[in-house]
Amino acid sequence: MRPAGGKPAPAAGGVAPAGGVAPAGGVAPAGGVAPAGGVAPAGGVAPAGMGDPGPSGRFGRFGGRFVPESLVPACIELEAAFRVAWSDWRFRQRYAELLRTYAGRPTPVTECHRLSEALGVRVLLKREDLTHTGSHKINNVLGQGLLTLEMGKTRVVAETGAGQHGVATATAAALFGLECVVYMGEVDTERQALNVFRMQLLGAEVRPVASGSRTLKDAVNEALRDWVATVENTHYCLGSVMGPHPYPWMVREFQRVVGDEARSQCRELLGGDDPAVVVACVGGGSNAAGTFAGFVDTPARLVGVEAAGGSAIGRGIPGVLHGMHSYLLQDEWGQILEAQSISAGLDYPGIGPEHAHLSDLGRATYYTATDGEVLDALQLLSRTEGIIPALEPAHALAWLVNAARSGDVAAGTTVLLTLSGRGDKDAEQVMRLLG
Repeated sequence: MRPAGGKPAPAAGGVAPAGGVAPAGGVAPAGGVAPAGGVAPAGGVAPAGMGDPGPSGRFGRFGGRFVPESLVPACIELEAAFRVAWSDWRFRQRYAELLRTYAGRPTPVTECHRLSEALGVRVLLKREDLTHTGSHKINNVLGQGLLTLEMGKTRVVAETGAGQHGVATATAAALFGLECVVYMGEVDTERQALNVFRMQLLGAEVRPVASGSRTLKDAVNEALRDWVATVENTHYCLGSVMGPHPYPWMVREFQRVVGDEARSQCRELLGGDDPAVVVACVGGGSNAAGTFAGFVDTPARLVGVEAAGGSAIGRGIPGVLHGMHSYLLQDEWGQILEAQSISAGLDYPGIGPEHAHLSDLGRATYYTATDGEVLDALQLLSRTEGIIPALEPAHALAWLVNAARSGDVAAGTTVLLTLSGRGDKDAEQVMRLLG
Protein backbone atom coordinates (compact mmCIF):
# COMPACT_ATOMS: atom_id res chain seq x y z
CA MET A 1 0.00 0.00 0.00
CA ARG A 2 1.43 3.36 -1.00
CA PRO A 3 0.87 6.57 0.95
CA ALA A 4 -2.58 8.05 0.68
CA GLY A 5 -2.90 11.19 -1.34
CA GLY A 6 -4.59 14.36 -0.28
CA LYS A 7 -3.75 17.93 0.59
CA PRO A 8 -0.62 18.46 2.68
CA ALA A 9 -1.17 19.18 6.34
CA PRO A 10 -0.36 22.53 7.92
CA ALA A 11 3.35 23.11 8.40
CA ALA A 12 3.31 22.04 12.03
CA GLY A 13 1.23 18.95 11.35
CA GLY A 14 -1.20 20.12 14.01
CA VAL A 15 1.24 19.62 16.87
CA ALA A 16 3.56 22.57 17.16
CA PRO A 17 6.52 21.99 19.46
CA ALA A 18 6.54 23.86 22.71
CA GLY A 19 8.07 27.19 21.98
CA GLY A 20 7.26 26.74 18.31
CA VAL A 21 10.90 26.52 17.26
CA ALA A 22 12.25 24.23 14.56
CA PRO A 23 16.05 24.48 14.80
CA ALA A 24 18.62 23.55 12.22
CA GLY A 25 17.60 20.31 10.64
CA GLY A 26 13.94 21.24 10.68
CA VAL A 27 13.88 22.35 7.07
CA ALA A 28 14.68 20.03 4.19
CA PRO A 29 17.90 20.97 2.42
CA ALA A 30 17.88 21.58 -1.27
CA GLY A 31 18.92 18.73 -3.46
CA GLY A 32 17.93 15.15 -3.74
CA VAL A 33 19.39 11.95 -2.42
CA ALA A 34 22.99 11.47 -1.40
CA PRO A 35 25.19 9.40 -3.71
CA ALA A 36 25.24 5.66 -3.24
CA GLY A 37 27.55 4.63 -0.48
CA GLY A 38 25.35 5.19 2.52
CA VAL A 39 26.78 8.39 4.01
CA ALA A 40 25.25 11.74 3.18
CA PRO A 41 27.43 14.81 2.88
CA ALA A 42 27.17 17.50 5.55
CA GLY A 43 23.67 18.94 5.37
CA GLY A 44 22.70 16.27 2.87
CA VAL A 45 20.01 13.64 2.68
CA ALA A 46 20.24 9.99 3.66
CA PRO A 47 19.98 7.62 0.69
CA ALA A 48 17.89 4.49 0.37
CA GLY A 49 21.00 2.62 1.51
CA MET A 50 20.06 3.55 5.09
CA GLY A 51 23.23 5.40 5.97
CA ASP A 52 24.11 8.53 7.94
CA PRO A 53 21.48 11.28 7.38
CA GLY A 54 24.01 14.01 8.16
CA PRO A 55 23.57 16.93 10.58
CA SER A 56 20.12 17.75 9.18
CA GLY A 57 18.77 14.33 10.17
CA ARG A 58 16.84 14.18 6.91
CA PHE A 59 15.69 11.07 5.07
CA GLY A 60 14.56 12.63 1.80
CA ARG A 61 11.89 15.12 2.83
CA PHE A 62 11.29 13.45 6.20
CA GLY A 63 12.99 13.57 9.59
CA GLY A 64 14.63 16.70 10.97
CA ARG A 65 14.62 18.08 14.48
CA PHE A 66 11.46 19.92 15.59
CA VAL A 67 11.87 20.52 19.32
CA PRO A 68 11.58 23.39 21.79
CA GLU A 69 14.62 25.59 22.24
CA SER A 70 15.40 24.03 25.61
CA LEU A 71 15.93 20.63 23.96
CA VAL A 72 18.06 21.76 21.04
CA PRO A 73 21.34 21.57 23.05
CA ALA A 74 20.36 18.13 24.37
CA CYS A 75 19.73 16.79 20.87
CA ILE A 76 23.00 18.28 19.60
CA GLU A 77 24.85 16.85 22.60
CA LEU A 78 23.32 13.43 21.99
CA GLU A 79 24.20 13.46 18.30
CA ALA A 80 27.80 14.45 19.05
CA ALA A 81 28.12 11.80 21.77
CA PHE A 82 26.70 9.11 19.50
CA ARG A 83 28.99 10.03 16.60
CA VAL A 84 32.04 9.85 18.87
CA ALA A 85 30.94 6.60 20.52
CA TRP A 86 29.89 4.86 17.30
CA SER A 87 33.29 5.58 15.76
CA ASP A 88 35.16 4.38 18.87
CA TRP A 89 36.16 0.72 18.63
CA ARG A 90 36.19 0.43 22.44
CA PHE A 91 32.54 1.51 22.69
CA ARG A 92 31.58 -0.80 19.83
CA GLN A 93 33.48 -3.68 21.44
CA ARG A 94 31.78 -3.16 24.81
CA TYR A 95 28.40 -2.92 23.13
CA ALA A 96 29.00 -6.09 21.11
CA GLU A 97 30.13 -7.93 24.24
CA LEU A 98 26.93 -6.95 26.07
CA LEU A 99 24.84 -8.13 23.12
CA ARG A 100 26.64 -11.46 23.22
CA THR A 101 26.92 -12.17 26.95
CA TYR A 102 23.88 -10.31 28.31
CA ALA A 103 21.28 -10.08 25.54
CA GLY A 104 22.07 -13.54 24.15
CA ARG A 105 23.07 -12.70 20.58
CA PRO A 106 23.28 -13.88 17.92
CA THR A 107 19.65 -14.98 17.80
CA PRO A 108 18.99 -17.85 15.40
CA VAL A 109 17.07 -18.02 12.16
CA THR A 110 14.51 -20.80 12.51
CA GLU A 111 13.09 -22.64 9.51
CA CYS A 112 9.36 -23.28 9.89
CA HIS A 113 8.74 -26.60 8.13
CA ARG A 114 5.10 -27.16 9.08
CA LEU A 115 4.07 -23.54 8.59
CA SER A 116 5.87 -23.52 5.24
CA GLU A 117 3.96 -26.60 4.18
CA ALA A 118 0.67 -24.98 5.21
CA LEU A 119 1.36 -21.77 3.28
CA GLY A 120 3.28 -23.14 0.30
CA VAL A 121 6.20 -20.77 0.83
CA ARG A 122 9.48 -21.26 2.68
CA VAL A 123 9.24 -19.35 5.98
CA LEU A 124 12.31 -18.36 8.02
CA LEU A 125 11.96 -16.56 11.36
CA LYS A 126 14.58 -14.22 12.79
CA ARG A 127 14.11 -15.04 16.47
CA GLU A 128 14.29 -11.77 18.41
CA ASP A 129 11.84 -13.37 20.84
CA LEU A 130 14.80 -15.35 22.22
CA THR A 131 16.75 -12.33 23.48
CA HIS A 132 16.95 -11.38 27.15
CA THR A 133 13.66 -9.57 28.05
CA GLY A 134 11.93 -11.25 25.10
CA SER A 135 12.17 -8.74 22.26
CA HIS A 136 14.47 -6.75 19.98
CA LYS A 137 14.15 -3.74 22.32
CA ILE A 138 17.15 -4.87 24.38
CA ASN A 139 19.50 -4.13 21.43
CA ASN A 140 18.62 -0.44 21.51
CA VAL A 141 18.54 0.12 25.26
CA LEU A 142 21.94 -1.46 25.88
CA GLY A 143 23.40 0.96 23.34
CA GLN A 144 21.59 3.97 24.76
CA GLY A 145 22.44 2.89 28.33
CA LEU A 146 26.13 2.86 27.49
CA LEU A 147 25.73 6.25 25.83
CA THR A 148 24.05 7.61 28.96
CA LEU A 149 27.11 6.64 30.98
CA GLU A 150 29.39 8.19 28.36
CA MET A 151 27.48 11.49 28.70
CA GLY A 152 27.76 11.39 32.50
CA LYS A 153 24.01 11.31 33.13
CA THR A 154 22.44 9.40 36.01
CA ARG A 155 18.77 9.08 35.05
CA VAL A 156 16.78 7.77 32.10
CA VAL A 157 13.17 8.27 31.09
CA ALA A 158 11.35 6.18 28.52
CA GLU A 159 7.95 5.72 26.93
CA THR A 160 6.34 2.35 26.38
CA GLY A 161 3.21 0.95 24.77
CA ALA A 162 3.29 -2.84 24.86
CA GLY A 163 5.72 -2.63 27.76
CA GLN A 164 8.65 -4.36 26.09
CA HIS A 165 10.67 -1.18 25.65
CA GLY A 166 9.86 -0.21 29.21
CA VAL A 167 10.99 -3.58 30.51
CA ALA A 168 14.16 -3.42 28.42
CA THR A 169 14.93 0.12 29.63
CA ALA A 170 14.33 -0.86 33.25
CA THR A 171 16.60 -3.85 32.70
CA ALA A 172 19.43 -1.73 31.29
CA ALA A 173 18.98 0.86 34.03
CA ALA A 174 19.35 -1.84 36.67
CA LEU A 175 22.44 -3.17 34.90
CA PHE A 176 24.10 0.25 34.66
CA GLY A 177 22.91 1.66 38.01
CA LEU A 178 20.69 4.38 36.54
CA GLU A 179 17.48 5.86 37.94
CA CYS A 180 14.60 4.96 35.64
CA VAL A 181 11.12 6.40 35.04
CA VAL A 182 8.82 4.87 32.41
CA TYR A 183 5.72 6.60 31.08
CA MET A 184 2.88 4.35 29.95
CA GLY A 185 -0.69 5.14 28.91
CA GLU A 186 -3.37 4.03 31.36
CA VAL A 187 -5.00 1.86 28.70
CA ASP A 188 -1.71 0.06 28.17
CA THR A 189 -1.00 -0.38 31.89
CA GLU A 190 -4.27 -2.30 32.11
CA ARG A 191 -3.71 -4.60 29.13
CA GLN A 192 -0.02 -5.05 29.93
CA ALA A 193 -0.22 -5.37 33.72
CA LEU A 194 2.42 -8.10 33.78
CA ASN A 195 4.98 -5.84 32.11
CA VAL A 196 4.15 -3.06 34.57
CA PHE A 197 5.03 -5.44 37.40
CA ARG A 198 8.22 -6.52 35.64
CA MET A 199 9.35 -2.89 35.33
CA GLN A 200 8.62 -2.25 38.99
CA LEU A 201 10.42 -5.43 40.01
CA LEU A 202 13.46 -4.17 38.10
CA GLY A 203 13.43 -0.96 40.14
CA ALA A 204 11.76 1.42 37.67
CA GLU A 205 8.99 3.86 38.49
CA VAL A 206 6.04 3.44 36.12
CA ARG A 207 3.98 6.61 35.68
CA PRO A 208 0.53 6.05 34.10
CA VAL A 209 -0.55 8.72 31.61
CA ALA A 210 -4.21 9.75 31.79
CA SER A 211 -4.25 12.38 29.04
CA GLY A 212 -5.42 12.05 25.44
CA SER A 213 -5.98 8.52 24.22
CA ARG A 214 -4.00 7.19 27.24
CA THR A 215 -1.77 5.12 24.94
CA LEU A 216 1.69 5.29 23.36
CA LYS A 217 1.37 8.74 21.76
CA ASP A 218 0.56 10.28 25.13
CA ALA A 219 3.35 8.39 26.87
CA VAL A 220 5.81 9.94 24.40
CA ASN A 221 4.39 13.40 25.17
CA GLU A 222 4.96 12.97 28.90
CA ALA A 223 8.45 11.55 28.47
CA LEU A 224 9.39 14.57 26.34
CA ARG A 225 7.99 16.95 28.99
CA ASP A 226 10.04 15.20 31.66
CA TRP A 227 13.18 15.45 29.52
CA VAL A 228 12.66 19.18 28.99
CA ALA A 229 12.56 19.73 32.76
CA THR A 230 15.43 17.42 33.73
CA VAL A 231 17.75 17.47 30.74
CA GLU A 232 20.90 18.24 32.76
CA ASN A 233 20.98 14.80 34.40
CA THR A 234 18.50 12.83 32.26
CA HIS A 235 18.71 10.97 28.97
CA TYR A 236 15.51 10.16 27.09
CA CYS A 237 15.83 6.52 26.02
CA LEU A 238 13.42 6.63 23.08
CA GLY A 239 12.37 3.19 21.94
CA SER A 240 11.85 3.42 18.19
CA VAL A 241 13.10 5.01 14.97
CA MET A 242 11.04 8.13 15.57
CA GLY A 243 11.40 11.49 17.26
CA PRO A 244 13.92 14.27 16.57
CA HIS A 245 17.33 13.68 15.04
CA PRO A 246 19.48 11.75 16.00
CA TYR A 247 16.97 9.20 17.36
CA PRO A 248 15.68 7.68 14.07
CA TRP A 249 19.25 7.16 12.86
CA MET A 250 20.74 6.16 16.23
CA VAL A 251 18.04 3.63 17.10
CA ARG A 252 18.27 2.11 13.60
CA GLU A 253 22.02 1.68 14.04
CA PHE A 254 21.55 -0.04 17.40
CA GLN A 255 18.98 -2.35 15.75
CA ARG A 256 21.04 -2.95 12.60
CA VAL A 257 22.47 -6.04 14.29
CA VAL A 258 19.15 -7.80 13.54
CA GLY A 259 19.46 -7.35 9.78
CA ASP A 260 23.21 -7.94 9.64
CA GLU A 261 22.90 -11.22 11.52
CA ALA A 262 19.89 -12.34 9.51
CA ARG A 263 21.58 -11.65 6.18
CA SER A 264 24.64 -13.68 7.11
CA GLN A 265 22.54 -16.50 8.54
CA CYS A 266 20.23 -16.61 5.52
CA ARG A 267 23.13 -16.74 3.10
CA GLU A 268 24.61 -19.65 5.01
CA LEU A 269 21.24 -21.43 5.03
CA LEU A 270 20.38 -20.60 1.41
CA GLY A 271 23.73 -21.38 -0.20
CA GLY A 272 24.79 -17.76 -0.60
CA ASP A 273 21.39 -16.40 -1.64
CA ASP A 274 19.21 -13.81 0.05
CA PRO A 275 15.52 -14.36 0.85
CA ALA A 276 13.18 -13.05 -1.83
CA VAL A 277 10.94 -11.28 0.71
CA VAL A 278 11.83 -9.70 4.04
CA VAL A 279 8.88 -8.72 6.25
CA ALA A 280 8.50 -7.10 9.68
CA CYS A 281 5.80 -5.33 11.65
CA VAL A 282 5.87 -1.54 11.93
CA GLY A 283 4.67 0.82 14.64
CA GLY A 284 7.38 3.41 14.95
CA GLY A 285 9.37 0.81 13.08
CA SER A 286 12.61 -0.08 14.90
CA ASN A 287 12.64 -3.85 14.35
CA ALA A 288 11.73 -3.31 10.69
CA ALA A 289 14.40 -0.62 10.23
CA GLY A 290 17.05 -2.83 11.81
CA THR A 291 16.00 -5.75 9.62
CA PHE A 292 15.73 -3.72 6.41
CA ALA A 293 19.18 -2.20 7.00
CA GLY A 294 20.69 -5.64 6.46
CA PHE A 295 18.86 -6.23 3.17
CA VAL A 296 18.30 -2.79 1.62
CA ASP A 297 21.17 -3.28 -0.83
CA THR A 298 19.95 -6.73 -1.94
CA PRO A 299 17.17 -7.56 -4.42
CA ALA A 300 14.90 -8.64 -1.54
CA ARG A 301 11.38 -7.22 -1.48
CA LEU A 302 11.04 -5.25 1.78
CA VAL A 303 7.59 -5.31 3.41
CA GLY A 304 6.41 -3.48 6.52
CA VAL A 305 3.07 -4.30 8.11
CA GLU A 306 1.12 -1.76 10.13
CA ALA A 307 -2.05 -2.18 12.17
CA ALA A 308 -5.16 -1.57 10.08
CA GLY A 309 -6.36 0.90 12.71
CA GLY A 310 -3.12 2.86 12.36
CA SER A 311 -1.60 2.72 8.90
CA ALA A 312 0.22 6.06 8.89
CA ILE A 313 1.67 5.36 5.45
CA GLY A 314 -1.59 4.08 4.03
CA ARG A 315 -3.87 6.79 5.47
CA GLY A 316 -1.56 9.49 6.80
CA ILE A 317 -0.29 12.74 5.36
CA PRO A 318 2.97 14.56 6.13
CA GLY A 319 3.15 16.58 9.32
CA VAL A 320 5.17 17.08 12.48
CA LEU A 321 4.78 15.14 15.72
CA HIS A 322 7.21 14.34 18.51
CA GLY A 323 10.03 16.27 16.90
CA MET A 324 9.95 14.60 13.47
CA HIS A 325 8.41 15.22 10.05
CA SER A 326 6.75 12.06 8.77
CA TYR A 327 3.45 10.53 7.72
CA LEU A 328 0.84 11.01 10.47
CA LEU A 329 -2.82 10.25 11.00
CA GLN A 330 -4.45 13.68 11.19
CA ASP A 331 -7.65 15.48 10.29
CA GLU A 332 -8.09 18.33 7.81
CA TRP A 333 -7.03 20.80 10.50
CA GLY A 334 -3.81 18.94 11.22
CA GLN A 335 -5.00 17.55 14.55
CA ILE A 336 -3.56 14.12 15.34
CA LEU A 337 -6.06 11.27 15.21
CA GLU A 338 -6.02 8.26 17.49
CA ALA A 339 -4.69 4.99 16.13
CA GLN A 340 -6.27 1.69 17.11
CA SER A 341 -4.72 -1.74 17.34
CA ILE A 342 -5.10 -4.97 19.22
CA SER A 343 -1.40 -4.50 19.93
CA ALA A 344 -0.32 -1.85 22.42
CA GLY A 345 2.97 -1.53 20.54
CA LEU A 346 1.42 -0.59 17.17
CA ASP A 347 -1.26 1.94 18.10
CA TYR A 348 0.90 4.91 17.20
CA PRO A 349 -0.48 7.59 14.81
CA GLY A 350 2.76 8.00 12.87
CA ILE A 351 5.74 6.13 11.50
CA GLY A 352 9.49 6.61 11.61
CA PRO A 353 10.72 9.12 9.01
CA GLU A 354 13.09 6.68 7.34
CA HIS A 355 10.18 4.33 6.67
CA ALA A 356 8.28 7.24 5.13
CA HIS A 357 11.31 7.86 2.90
CA LEU A 358 11.64 4.19 1.91
CA SER A 359 7.96 4.19 0.98
CA ASP A 360 8.32 7.34 -1.10
CA LEU A 361 11.22 5.76 -2.97
CA GLY A 362 9.29 2.52 -3.48
CA ARG A 363 12.13 0.57 -1.89
CA ALA A 364 9.82 -0.78 0.80
CA THR A 365 6.07 -1.29 0.65
CA TYR A 366 3.70 -1.11 3.59
CA TYR A 367 0.52 -3.08 4.17
CA THR A 368 -1.95 -3.57 7.01
CA ALA A 369 -3.40 -6.42 9.04
CA THR A 370 -6.69 -6.42 10.95
CA ASP A 371 -7.10 -7.55 14.55
CA GLY A 372 -8.93 -10.69 13.47
CA GLU A 373 -6.24 -11.62 10.97
CA VAL A 374 -3.60 -11.11 13.65
CA LEU A 375 -5.32 -13.45 16.11
CA ASP A 376 -5.67 -16.11 13.42
CA ALA A 377 -2.01 -15.82 12.46
CA LEU A 378 -0.88 -16.00 16.09
CA GLN A 379 -2.78 -19.26 16.55
CA LEU A 380 -1.48 -20.67 13.26
CA LEU A 381 2.18 -20.18 14.20
CA SER A 382 1.56 -21.48 17.71
CA ARG A 383 -0.06 -24.68 16.48
CA THR A 384 2.23 -25.43 13.56
CA GLU A 385 5.60 -24.55 15.10
CA GLY A 386 5.16 -24.37 18.87
CA ILE A 387 6.18 -20.70 18.83
CA ILE A 388 3.79 -18.16 20.37
CA PRO A 389 4.52 -14.72 18.89
CA ALA A 390 3.75 -11.34 20.39
CA LEU A 391 0.81 -9.52 18.83
CA GLU A 392 3.16 -7.09 17.07
CA PRO A 393 5.03 -9.59 14.82
CA ALA A 394 1.77 -11.51 14.39
CA HIS A 395 0.79 -8.57 12.12
CA ALA A 396 3.69 -9.40 9.81
CA LEU A 397 2.69 -13.05 9.90
CA ALA A 398 -0.93 -12.17 9.11
CA TRP A 399 0.18 -10.33 5.98
CA LEU A 400 2.31 -13.29 4.92
CA VAL A 401 -0.58 -15.71 5.40
CA ASN A 402 -2.81 -13.56 3.19
CA ALA A 403 -0.08 -12.90 0.62
CA ALA A 404 0.79 -16.58 0.29
CA ARG A 405 -2.84 -17.64 -0.07
CA SER A 406 -3.64 -14.89 -2.59
CA GLY A 407 -0.54 -15.49 -4.70
CA ASP A 408 1.00 -12.08 -3.91
CA VAL A 409 3.91 -14.16 -2.64
CA ALA A 410 4.37 -16.97 -5.13
CA ALA A 411 4.53 -20.61 -4.12
CA GLY A 412 8.03 -21.70 -3.18
CA THR A 413 9.24 -18.17 -2.37
CA THR A 414 11.67 -17.85 0.52
CA VAL A 415 10.47 -15.33 3.11
CA LEU A 416 12.32 -14.02 6.15
CA LEU A 417 10.06 -12.68 8.90
CA THR A 418 11.40 -10.90 11.97
CA LEU A 419 9.70 -12.31 15.05
CA SER A 420 10.33 -9.20 17.13
CA GLY A 421 8.92 -10.49 20.43
CA ARG A 422 7.44 -13.45 22.23
CA GLY A 423 3.81 -13.79 23.21
CA ASP A 424 4.11 -14.13 26.99
CA LYS A 425 3.16 -10.49 27.53
CA ASP A 426 -0.02 -10.85 25.45
CA ALA A 427 -1.18 -14.24 26.72
CA GLU A 428 -3.82 -12.91 29.13
CA GLN A 429 -5.17 -10.43 26.58
CA VAL A 430 -5.34 -13.08 23.85
CA MET A 431 -7.01 -15.50 26.23
CA ARG A 432 -9.77 -12.94 26.89
CA LEU A 433 -10.16 -12.13 23.20
CA LEU A 434 -10.44 -15.79 22.22
CA GLY A 435 -12.94 -16.43 24.99
